[in-house]
Amino acid sequence: MTKEIYENPDLKKERQNCPFNKEEITNFLDGGKEKTTERRQLETYILSDEQLKDPVPMEYLSHADKYAEELRKSCLLMHKLADSPAGQVQTLRSLMGAGLGSAILKEGNPIALHYVMFIPALMGQGTVEQQAKWLEKAYNLNIIGTYAQTELGHGTFLRGLETKATYDPATKEFILESPSLTAYKWWPGSLGKTANYAVVMAQLYTKGKCEGIHPFMVQLRDEETHEPLPGILVGEIGPKLGMNTNDNGYLGFDKVRIPREQLLMKHSQVLENGTYVKPTNSKLSYATMVFVRVVVCQDVTLNLRKAVTIATRYSCVRRQSELKPGDREPQVMDYQAQQHKLLPPLAATFGFQLAADHLWNLYNTANNSMEQGDMELLPDLHGLSCALKALCSSEAANFVETCRQSCGGHGYMSCSNFPRIYGQVTAAITYEGENTVLWLQVARYLVKTRKEKSGGLSVKYLIDEEKGPRTVDTTPEGILRLYRRVAVGLVDIAIAELENNSRKGYAPHDAWNHAAVHLIKAAQAHARLFVVESFVDSLKESRLSSPVRSILSQLCELFIIYWILDRSGDFFLCANLKKEDLLLLNSKYVHLLAAIRPQAVNIVDSFDLRDEILGSPLGCWDGNVYQRLFDEAAKSPLNQKNVHESFHKYLKPLLKSNL
Repeated sequence: MTKEIYENPDLKKERQNCPFNKEEITNFLDGGKEKTTERRQLETYILSDEQLKDPVPMEYLSHADKYAEELRKSCLLMHKLADSPAGQVQTLRSLMGAGLGSAILKEGNPIALHYVMFIPALMGQGTVEQQAKWLEKAYNLNIIGTYAQTELGHGTFLRGLETKATYDPATKEFILESPSLTAYKWWPGSLGKTANYAVVMAQLYTKGKCEGIHPFMVQLRDEETHEPLPGILVGEIGPKLGMNTNDNGYLGFDKVRIPREQLLMKHSQVLENGTYVKPTNSKLSYATMVFVRVVVCQDVTLNLRKAVTIATRYSCVRRQSELKPGDREPQVMDYQAQQHKLLPPLAATFGFQLAADHLWNLYNTANNSMEQGDMELLPDLHGLSCALKALCSSEAANFVETCRQSCGGHGYMSCSNFPRIYGQVTAAITYEGENTVLWLQVARYLVKTRKEKSGGLSVKYLIDEEKGPRTVDTTPEGILRLYRRVAVGLVDIAIAELENNSRKGYAPHDAWNHAAVHLIKAAQAHARLFVVESFVDSLKESRLSSPVRSILSQLCELFIIYWILDRSGDFFLCANLKKEDLLLLNSKYVHLLAAIRPQAVNIVDSFDLRDEILGSPLGCWDGNVYQRLFDEAAKSPLNQKNVHESFHKYLKPLLKSNL
């Protein structure tokens, strides 16, 4: 007899009479029906392996034991690649990301940087001959590498990096050294205990001149014993807010010699006599940065999707207080305040993904052009990737924390998975470019475009002035015009501030610094415009059934109104918004909250996130929240004995001391 599957009655009721096809939204997010099937097959293949399950919850392991356990599973996953139903490339992408990978490797993947940064660096920076020497070894995991750029004293400011690589023409070698403590590499993942090779970014010196930052292929550890090689000082940096088995490390060099051929020379070279040959284009490395930033946007969005799913399901299971005296406690999700907390992040998951998909398509187009030697699209693409990475990571971190708070005290528990999700998302604010620095890079591009009336497609609105009367129209298309006005207006305000600072006698760099607040606001408005345009345009261009188009359009409208209400001052200042317009938008907003509320569970169900990927008793599909919380508590080592030994050692003597 088949055991009946439990489903919380409230969740069951939420799922009844769904007016749209959830599978259609799943396919839409996955990129097609075939990709959904492929993803599910891969998830079943990986998650059904008993050897990949945690015998003890990770929270109860020591720092060293966490690393050992995650490394064990990482190595097992690499062995499973060959038989994966999804193929090695897609399997690797899934295992390195915030979905399937985080279900198995909850504290991080010690081998991730090998695939995410080391191999791409060899492919992007190495010559054909260098790739022939090292890539096969890297693909076959005969060597494991990382990418060592950030230092203890410098991160985003690459020109400030201190690690030196001085060419010695007598021996045809480079001498690597860390001239100070702040020159030590600090933060590279996989460096602490895992990698035996690294692509090291160092200041190249030849013929007495510094030629700037260049990549070097460096062996760190013996391939047999794993002992650090002479002159290599390497170790792990210690516990962090999250991803504690990513094995982030430090690395110093004490006059380490490497052959000249280990300078990766695809773009620039040092000849045997020490002559430096410059790259044809100094911005060729931007393409790799764009790729990584698209991946960051996709991962933080998936993490946000997990947080929203957990919080939404829990809010429909949890009943709290009284709306009407004497009535049954209502579901927390029925409170408008809870809808205001959760439905904007729910809508944001669609906006962020569609914007990331749009950027990915632009990247592929630009990459094809660059292979033909055409660099025209690169500045616009670089500006967009900086803007979207900064916006998605910062907004997602705030939204994840809002989701945690919406679950009350239970959201504070480690087993809720909110602490782990937040740790992963908030890390993205500072890796792959610290967000404030990225905003200022975007602002520089916007100011240049506005002044010179020349730029790419994403900044066309700064070149083509709006024609006709500046009326306010609260349809989605009309609201897009408001966003464009704000983006233009804030750039103009920033330019005016720069010019005002110059008139005061500030040097250009000081004028820029004293306008930073305005510049960042302008960059953020540009990023939001790109997201809302991507959301609106994607829904227009996609082939969707009427019910699915209806619910996604409601989410789109909710989201673009939410950002206006949240930043109404900018819209009053730059978009001709009046008090009456704001009141109308606020009325629309609360109407949309009420309209979307009945479908909240069905929408998060369409994300098709397995319980193992959510990793939270609060967000499981069956809604059996309280039993699952109790089961998690039972796993605590403190509950394995009625009386802990510390009672006799410390507490009992205190109780008997008659203080």
